Amino acid sequence: MGYDKAQLEQMDSGKGFIAALDQSGGSTPKALSLYGVEPSDYNGDEEMFKAVHDMRARIILADDFTSEKVIGAILFERTMDDTINGKPVAQLLWEDRGVVPFLKIDKGLEETNNGVQMMKPIMEIDDLLARAVKHGIFGTKERSVIHEANENGIAALVAQQFELAKQVCAAGLVPIIEPEVSINSESKAEAEEILHGEIAKHLKALPEGEIVMLKLTIPEKAGLYDDLAEHANVLRVVALSGGYSTAEACERLGKNRTMIASFSRALTEGLNVKMTDAEFNEALGQNIEKIYQASIC
Repeated sequence: MGYDKAQLEQMDSGKGFIAALDQSGGSTPKALSLYGVEPSDYNGDEEMFKAVHDMRARIILADDFTSEKVIGAILFERTMDDTINGKPVAQLLWEDRGVVPFLKIDKGLEETNNGVQMMKPIMEIDDLLARAVKHGIFGTKERSVIHEANENGIAALVAQQFELAKQVCAAGLVPIIEPEVSINSESKAEAEEILHGEIAKHLKALPEGEIVMLKLTIPEKAGLYDDLAEHANVLRVVALSGGYSTAEACERLGKNRTMIASFSRALTEGLNVKMTDAEFNEALGQNIEKIYQASIC
């Protein structure tokens, strides 16, 4: 595959974490509310997406949002298609901040069945991947969710993830496979053991040179995914915060030596639209430093 060598090297061995800036239409109102922007502050989807784009731009342009601690960032499709200071976002991320750009490509979740939520069909996937390549995107991210330790459900979910990953690889991009295990699951540890086995099975079937990344909930059993991180086809294993507070997510992550963070809510915790730039940069900088330290230990 013709991956950008500098980006590939940064994702393989760079010290730091991946910022998740990919809230979609369904999760945007909550993200904005936590940022101090309420539904009454905007009128309709266009104004809502403008507000969240402004928030993301403020984060990306902040002093500490550079490759010194943030090695990658996952974008929402509308963000990829947009600009910051007149420059396409993915281009600005890499050229100005040294941060490798990824794109969220899943279109949301199906209803729960067999204890899991599969991905909804992604219409016009070939066109989306072609646009991503044109924008200079390095890889993609696709999320599904596991609620229970159901062997059939988890097997089907992982199979769907790897099937999509093959399409992404064929387009010349690196897929981040994200089978999230809900932190509220009553059978979380058992579900993670099943998930580990299914992922290992699919990795074993990958051809040489077909590179994937994994984005997983921080496991109950520390080090559970260490062997997956060392697999020849796995570029990196990253952790989602899954609703844990920044402090708890970082504390849990610190026990897993082969995982780095890919946090969303934990990254933006405590940020507010009414902050001055100095206050905003300081608060974001503290979050970045906490997540960075947990990722490199």
